[in-house]
Amino acid sequence: MEKIMLVVCTAIMLAVAPCAKAQWVVTDPGNLISGILNSANEIVQTSSTVSNVVKNFNEVKKVYDQGKEYYDKLKAVNNLVKDARKVQQIVLLVGNVSEMYVKNFGKMMNDPNFTPQELSAIANGYSTLLNESTELLKELKQIVSSNGLSLNDKERMDVIDRVYKEVKDYHNLVRYYTNKNISVSILRAKKQNNTKRVLELYGTAEQKYW
Repeated sequence: MEKIMLVVCTAIMLAVAPCAKAQWVVTDPGNLISGILNSANEIVQTSSTVSNVVKNFNEVKKVYDQGKEYYDKLKAVNNLVKDARKVQQIVLLVGNVSEMYVKNFGKMMNDPNFTPQELSAIANGYSTLLNESTELLKELKQIVSSNGLSLNDKERMDVIDRVYKEVKDYHNLVRYYTNKNISVSILRAKKQNNTKRVLELYGTAEQKYW
C-alpha cells in the first residue's frame, strides 16, 4: 500500500502517473500544478509591487488569464484514484482562490461605494489570503522531495489531509471576506436608496452577503 501511495502522490507532482496514465496522455499534471502555483505566486507578487489600484488589477487579471488554462485543464481531469483526487482538489482550491479574487475584485472596481484607498486595502487582503494558500501548496510539494519520500504511507496522507483542511479553510475565508466586503457596499447603497444597482453588479440575492 505504501508503494502505491508513493506512486500516486509522486505522479501528481512529478508527472509520472502510472496509475492514471490514460488520463494524462495529452496533459502533463506536473505542468498544470506548477502553472497554477506560478500563477498564484505571480498574482501575489504583482499585488505587492504595483501601487496604482487600476493598474494593479489589470496586471493581476493578465496573470490570472494567462494561468487559467492550467486551472481549467486540471479541473477537467476525472477518474483519479481517491488519494490523487484529494491532491488535485487542493491545487484546484488554490486556483479557485485566485478566481474569486479576480472576478469579485473586478466588480468592486466598478462599485462607487468603495474608495480607492478601500479598494487598495481589499486587494491587499485578497493577496495575503492567496499567499497563505500558496504557501500550503508549496508545503504539499515537499512530500515528494528527498525528505518527503522518506515518509511512510500514514505520514504522507496526514500531510495531504492537513493541507487539504487548511487550504479549504482559506478558501472559505476568502469567500467570507468577499461577502463581507460586498455587504459593506450594500449597507452604503441602502443609505442612498440604490441597493438595486449594487445587487445587479454582484449578480446574486442580497441575503447571500450576510
